[in-house]
Amino acid sequence: MLPPQGPVTVDRAAAQRRARRTLVTTQVLGGLGVGTGVAVATLLAYELAGTAALAGLAGSATALGSGLAAAAIGASAHRGRRPGLAAGYLVGAAGAVGAVVAAALGSLPLLLLSGFAFGGAGGANLQARYAATDLALPERRAGDLALVVWATTVGAVLGPNLTGPGAALAGVVGVPDLAGPYLLSGAAFAAAGATVAVLLRPDPLLLARRIAGGDAAGTERVPVRRALGEGLGAVRSRPAARAAAVTIAAAHATMVGVMSMTPVHMGANGADVQLVGLTISLHIAGMYALSPVVGRITDRVGARAALGLGFVQLAAAVLLAAGGEPHGGAGFLAGLVLLGTGWSFCLIGSSALLTATLPLAARAPAQGLTDLLMNAAGATAGGLSGVLVTLLGFPGFAAGTLLLLVIPAVLVRRDTAGPGAPSEPLLAAT
Repeated sequence: MLPPQGPVTVDRAAAQRRARRTLVTTQVLGGLGVGTGVAVATLLAYELAGTAALAGLAGSATALGSGLAAAAIGASAHRGRRPGLAAGYLVGAAGAVGAVVAAALGSLPLLLLSGFAFGGAGGANLQARYAATDLALPERRAGDLALVVWATTVGAVLGPNLTGPGAALAGVVGVPDLAGPYLLSGAAFAAAGATVAVLLRPDPLLLARRIAGGDAAGTERVPVRRALGEGLGAVRSRPAARAAAVTIAAAHATMVGVMSMTPVHMGANGADVQLVGLTISLHIAGMYALSPVVGRITDRVGARAALGLGFVQLAAAVLLAAGGEPHGGAGFLAGLVLLGTGWSFCLIGSSALLTATLPLAARAPAQGLTDLLMNAAGATAGGLSGVLVTLLGFPGFAAGTLLLLVIPAVLVRRDTAGPGAPSEPLLAAT
């Protein structure tokens, strides 16, 4: 344990470059593991359950695990970013191994429990974007965060394409075909955890504390409950932080709700599988592929303006989706792309605003809580979307999601003063 130290002189830029490279590497590995496992999770759950009614539980278990893991990683950050991130990936690796065992035993309960643990890696991937902001200069904060978000795309796109090699590996090992991709997921998560543990040095959050003149490692072991309480208190007491947290949750709920029903809506209106696949691919590209551009724009115009752009895009997206032709209409496709880019602006702008607004001591727990809120909002929207589409129809449901954006838009307009994020001295406050 390092003793309390005063302000230090360090090559902050060099440390940030090293942290950024390491985080990009782990995001590629983590995204690869998540994408590979998620591609077969529902299929494996359906095979074990024997009914489509229970197949969706696999995704719900993983989403819940991811949100809770993000909160736990944030709450443990009194020891820095590295231990929590590494632990999240290793828990995810254990979940992947558990899924293989569940497939071999034919146990759905074990698969769901393993899916919950599998979500630990997703939680680590979420929290890694915040680690990229600890040493970032204020004018580069959103750009560095966005680069880490973008890196997830590489693995997430490649992962589903490894189901074939995974099935071949399953044959070699002697487990069911659908268990094979989980073997690759486990290896990717283990590699991500090892990369963080070995290469994320100096720990960006600990170094940020030293630069601020605080205790680098923390002299007190902070209980998770207390850390989360302090994080929640920090968000509640700062209007801009509240606006950021609500925006992340609302934008994610809007995106997940509309996207979860899009394939069903398109199929019911005569769209073929290829068109559905193209639409989803364009949407995902909108979410992640332009992240570095979104980050640069956010740094240039400020978080408040970036969030305004996000709200406008999400509003246009749901209206185009509600009124467009779902079997190949240009308006419908444009709406789904805007749904992705609008989400990206809201995620990156809110994450940057949240980080800049919070005092250093409470930052990581609050970030973890916000990711838990985001996942819970998405899971709720996805779970209710089928019922609401049945009652309102897809056009009515899609247009109705505009209501989710009203409160965050009001909060952002009212509670974020000026076009830029809060100043750096506030970051250093404890």
